[in-house]
Amino acid sequence: MNKRTTNNKNGTVFVTQKNGIVKVMFSGNIAELDGGEVVAEIRKYSAKGAEQILLDTEKLGSWDSSVLLVVFEAVKSAKENNIECDISNLPENMQQLVHLALAVNRKPTRAGDGSYDVFETLGRITIDTVQKVTKVLAFIGDSFSAIGRFFAGRSITRSIDFYAALSDCGPKALGIISLISFLVGLILAFVGAVQLREFGAQIYVASLVTIGMCRIMGAIMVGIIMAGRTGSAYAATIGTMQVNEELDALQTMGLSRMDFLVLPRLLALVLAMPILTMLADFMGMLGGAFVGVFMLDIPYQEYWRFAVRAFKIGNFLVGIFHGICFGFIIALCGCYQGLNCGRNADSVGVATTKSVVSAVVYMIVATGIITVICQELGI
Repeated sequence: MNKRTTNNKNGTVFVTQKNGIVKVMFSGNIAELDGGEVVAEIRKYSAKGAEQILLDTEKLGSWDSSVLLVVFEAVKSAKENNIECDISNLPENMQQLVHLALAVNRKPTRAGDGSYDVFETLGRITIDTVQKVTKVLAFIGDSFSAIGRFFAGRSITRSIDFYAALSDCGPKALGIISLISFLVGLILAFVGAVQLREFGAQIYVASLVTIGMCRIMGAIMVGIIMAGRTGSAYAATIGTMQVNEELDALQTMGLSRMDFLVLPRLLALVLAMPILTMLADFMGMLGGAFVGVFMLDIPYQEYWRFAVRAFKIGNFLVGIFHGICFGFIIALCGCYQGLNCGRNADSVGVATTKSVVSAVVYMIVATGIITVICQELGI
């Protein structure tokens, strides 16, 4: 008969082996047990041809998770050596914890080698693409349906949510929009002056900056800023609600997520974008004037005369239309990624990143389409 004793504060753990039976007996109050030696003894006896491991806790008083760890290692050692492990003498709650620990697959599943033939790979890509496109189109359709319910007076959208979203994407964005647009106008003036100076035509810097900012650059800069500032906030906010199961609560209460979460953000951003675009146009022209007047020595009267002459209502309206389209794109991308976020913290970060990237990409695509249409229409 082999015997080993491990003392722990007021408790004791006995490990004995007799007639092929390894008996582990816990006695007294055991807490913060250093079970390394006990586990080592159990594994040693199990490997020497033991027929059974018996866990005895009849004399066990209070205990903590360190005892459970020893029990779990004993059960696992028995499984590894194909011998019986008797846990019937354990407290009922401890038995439940052991069964729960054994039921969980502790080893991560190994991903497949990913070796598919050409046709299977093409099929997988096609199916995945069709599913994503279908999901996006369904979301866009639901968004326009929500807009229709709003104007029909059947929406559950709260005005307080709309005003909160409008405040966030409107007044709070004025500072960064003004600064960036001023700098963009300044840069446009510098770049244009490099070439125009070759012909002694620095005065046309005013026309260049005015047309460039009003037609496209103002709207694009506002779109990029709002995609990084507001679109990402939409994705993060709604994604966090997904993690906290708040979206499930809304669905359980029968509240439309489109009306309650998406619609106020969509309307607020679509309303704010044209106003921010007009501000960006003005600040860009102001930045160009700063370069023209103070660095190119153009008289400010002449600069503004050429700027006003270059200002065309058609260019201005094209820029405003870009802003409205960008507002739809940013809001839809942010809300879509938030609603389809996973249920962990990492998924929120991924959704936020995807919202910004997709918004910027779709804005550039939309710009190209609008530019071609305007070119064909002669606008």
